[in-house]
Amino acid sequence: MSNPYKDIFLKPGKEQSLNRFHPWVFSGALKFVPSGLNEGDLVTVRTAAGEFLGTGHYQIGSIAVRILTFSDEAIDLPFWERKIRNAWEVRKSSGLVSDHETNVYRLVHGEGDGIPGLIADYYNGVVVMQAHSVGVFLQRRDIAEAIKNVLGSSLTAIYDKSAKTVPFKAGLTPEDGYLWGQAIAGHEVMEYGLRFRVDWEEGQKTGFFIDQRENRSLVLKLSAGRDVLNMFCYTGGFSFAAMKGGARLVHSVDSSVKAIELTNQNVELNFPEDPRHEAFATDAFTYLKDIKDQYDLIILDPPAFAKHRDALKQALLGYKRLNSRAFEQIRPGGLLFTFSCSQIVSREKFREAVFSAAAISGRNVRILYQLSQPSDHPVNIYHPEGEYLKGLVLYVE
Repeated sequence: MSNPYKDIFLKPGKEQSLNRFHPWVFSGALKFVPSGLNEGDLVTVRTAAGEFLGTGHYQIGSIAVRILTFSDEAIDLPFWERKIRNAWEVRKSSGLVSDHETNVYRLVHGEGDGIPGLIADYYNGVVVMQAHSVGVFLQRRDIAEAIKNVLGSSLTAIYDKSAKTVPFKAGLTPEDGYLWGQAIAGHEVMEYGLRFRVDWEEGQKTGFFIDQRENRSLVLKLSAGRDVLNMFCYTGGFSFAAMKGGARLVHSVDSSVKAIELTNQNVELNFPEDPRHEAFATDAFTYLKDIKDQYDLIILDPPAFAKHRDALKQALLGYKRLNSRAFEQIRPGGLLFTFSCSQIVSREKFREAVFSAAAISGRNVRILYQLSQPSDHPVNIYHPEGEYLKGLVLYVE
């Protein structure tokens, strides 16, 4: 077929990455941009000779087109249904959809599921969508309809939380709100039998850091009899995983008072009036200045230190400084869980920063586990940039 979208032509020789199914077209590869093209429009990308390469959303910036399909087809409701169904099948194959102790997972993970610009998380019947491109935002209602058709009776509501993720230069005025249905009472979900209150209307990201599910499970397995410090705790997920695993005490730290309130609510849901837990609203670096040898399991899960390449050097210094403080003060025989969720910080660069921190501390350190994102945050093999979460579990003598 021949689709109805405007054509964008590449400079000669600039089609190699698309021939390898990489889903981004950079602005420097464009021969020219047709007149009358608006950000978010669907376009057909062609070689300099006019051969079809793919169809995607046009955007202003270094990434000029995010490819949705490498087939010559229409981007309509059946297309979105097929894409959403494929993503859902991946979650079913990994057992997430049928797990009776877990009712929260990522349904769509952008390029990892072949839908660049879309994040969709499932929270016990509610799907929270985030558009990270104008094109996805403009088609959000078709996408929501496709989600309804695929998930059927397991769905009670769809919430659009794109106000802070749609590129602001597009001149749109997005407002967060329900595209369909209404919320479950209390916004409560369950992960491996632990209960969480999730605030998708006001909370960070879509409301919960789903990508740490399997790493929280590992903390549960390794925390028995230990004194645990959970830095940057947000909703406290690592904290009550440690409590369920038999930790002797757990301290949760976050600079946000609201995060600490949510952590305390979640602890009460799972371990009412449990004296093992205490939470502190304070700066992480300040707290780590003088903890001495109070803890023998420390979790460092900071927000992204770098969101663009210009910040990479400072980010690596930040990781080195943060980990140095933990190495210097963790008890002998302690375990350090340390993470980076900065996409531009490679696995190798993160390890270098942590290794430098270990060397500065003078401690002997062994790597026990190398961690990443879970199966509902898949990495498209043609888009290695999608591997953003890096983690190490370290034994410190």
